[in-house]
Amino acid sequence: MHINYPSNPTTASADLECFAAVAAFGLRHNIIICHDNAYSEVYFDGVRPPSFLQAKDAKQIGIEFHSLSKTYLMTGWRIGVAVGHAGVIAALGDVKSNYETGIFPVVQQAGVAALTGDQSLLDTMRRHFQWRRDLFAEGLGRLGYRVKKPGATFYVWAGIPDGEPSARFAKRLLDEAGVVVTPGAGFGPHGEGYFRAALTVDEARLTDAIARIERLTR
Repeated sequence: MHINYPSNPTTASADLECFAAVAAFGLRHNIIICHDNAYSEVYFDGVRPPSFLQAKDAKQIGIEFHSLSKTYLMTGWRIGVAVGHAGVIAALGDVKSNYETGIFPVVQQAGVAALTGDQSLLDTMRRHFQWRRDLFAEGLGRLGYRVKKPGATFYVWAGIPDGEPSARFAKRLLDEAGVVVTPGAGFGPHGEGYFRAALTVDEARLTDAIARIERLTR
């Protein structure tokens, strides 16, 4: 079973009580738990999301994945880390050895440099994303959108007013305002009625996006 906290797209985080319940479920039913923890370092307000492996019995049933794409802005380099239950890690290695020959050594060396280098850059990154989060989420709130400031990730998950289908809303926003968002329905039926926006552009672009959305909302 795969879980993902902090979550893409909803930005929700899970606490250790939730993770312990998932681990207990996995043990009870002999299901491997795979936790996608790609956004563990992109958190706000000084509240760091816990690791699944911190939870009671999690190491007996699960593994956790982390990606250098988010933490070190190495998107497209396709390099990550898996840690956890030794038997599950060994099985993962057997599967991967039949599908690929390994990551280009220069990329591996870059990953080592990122993990062992000066980590103060992460504080700077978090501050920038938090400024963007505040700017964009508060801007949407002023326009009447249902939005909660995310505690982690670099996304904003917002409700669409008036019950408009998310795909139609996203297309209208693109065609009439020139703003790109992802319709919630693309993440499954429970995402209908929402959209996801990414905070991966600078503050000036986000300010302009709010102004364009406001003109469309009027």
